[in-house]
Amino acid sequence: MGGLIGANPATLNALTWGIAGLATAGVITRPFRWPEAVWAVAGAALLVLLGLIPIQGALAGIARGTDVYLFLVGMMLLAELARQEGLFDWLAALATGFARGSATRLFTLVYGVGTVVTVFLSNDATAVVLTPAVYAAAKAAKVREPLPYLFICAFIANAASFVLPISNPANLVVFGDHMPPLRAWLARFALPSALSILATYAVLRLTQARALAAETVATDVAREPLTTGGRIAGLGIVLTALALTAASALGRDLGPPTLAMGTLTAAVVLLVKRESPAAVVRDISWGVLPLVAGLFVLVEALQRTGLIRMLADALRAAAADSATGTAWGAGLLVAVACNLVNNLPAGLIAGSTVQAAQVPDAVTGAVLIGVDLGPNLSVTGSLATILWLTALRREGEDVGAWTFLKLGLLVTPPALVLAIAALLWVG
Repeated sequence: MGGLIGANPATLNALTWGIAGLATAGVITRPFRWPEAVWAVAGAALLVLLGLIPIQGALAGIARGTDVYLFLVGMMLLAELARQEGLFDWLAALATGFARGSATRLFTLVYGVGTVVTVFLSNDATAVVLTPAVYAAAKAAKVREPLPYLFICAFIANAASFVLPISNPANLVVFGDHMPPLRAWLARFALPSALSILATYAVLRLTQARALAAETVATDVAREPLTTGGRIAGLGIVLTALALTAASALGRDLGPPTLAMGTLTAAVVLLVKRESPAAVVRDISWGVLPLVAGLFVLVEALQRTGLIRMLADALRAAAADSATGTAWGAGLLVAVACNLVNNLPAGLIAGSTVQAAQVPDAVTGAVLIGVDLGPNLSVTGSLATILWLTALRREGEDVGAWTFLKLGLLVTPPALVLAIAALLWVG
């Protein structure tokens, strides 16, 4: 660290950007198959050790993610309870019965449920809560290849994530204190969201048509009665959705009510069953939290280099020249950037930039669509997709970066272009 004392500010900034870039690359590519959190935390620690960000700054960055941590813990707690209490298995048998032996009908049913979960519980909840339920449904239906159904959980988590403000925590980050009222939000984003959801379904359906045509779905799936614990877990998830909707309408943070509902649900289930919380706590994917904390530190370091100010100046000048052109350019550029650095840091940077630049609503809306929908291109584009990967690995499944990218290149562009076009058309 001593060698950096008195170094040129431009050199220090370049070094900060380089470390942040390498750490993000590690999160995306997972060298040596080490967990994503290792690379994010290592990058953050290196920035502190080299004095590129003071320890107080790193702690401030970590603190900025408090609402996200609370939200994730609450959702992971609900998901683990639902899994252990057999709710997912019960829902799987129910869904398989509705499919009546049709792989296509099961595919459409899963897509519809994924849309509802994303809209009212958020895209991260779809990754954490729905993915194990869909895997259980595929297993109960005795399908040979569950990936077509599991892909739905990843893609709809982002495609439907701007129907409501609560559908994606990134929405709150992008708009900050300038969040439009719910009626204004729906007037602006209802049509873009509908086109995003429909376009994503159409391309997914076409790309998975061959696999679905060759698939058979069992019709003789036995459905055991739902246990008391399973009913309580299901009720907890429903009440959490209502609490999040109310919190959004009141402009409150989403983390505290999510954690409160998850903790309350767990307490009731464990009290009824007279069991220790050890099993539930042990099986939660805690590694997600240091990953998110590390990314927040990386963003805090980038902000201290003056990056936000430079981006805001450039965005303000472009919007003054052509708001429509800037909306298209910013939306598409941010969509690509999310896949290079993950949409959590990209969303934080983009949100700070549009708020500092004070650009027209069309530009802010296009940036939000880029942050929400753009990550469908790659497997590490969004936190929701990383959570989806974590859920898959717990079930013994895995999807490589290239496999996902080939599908993302087909699914994402039509939905993204249609959503931005609709946003500009509704004004």
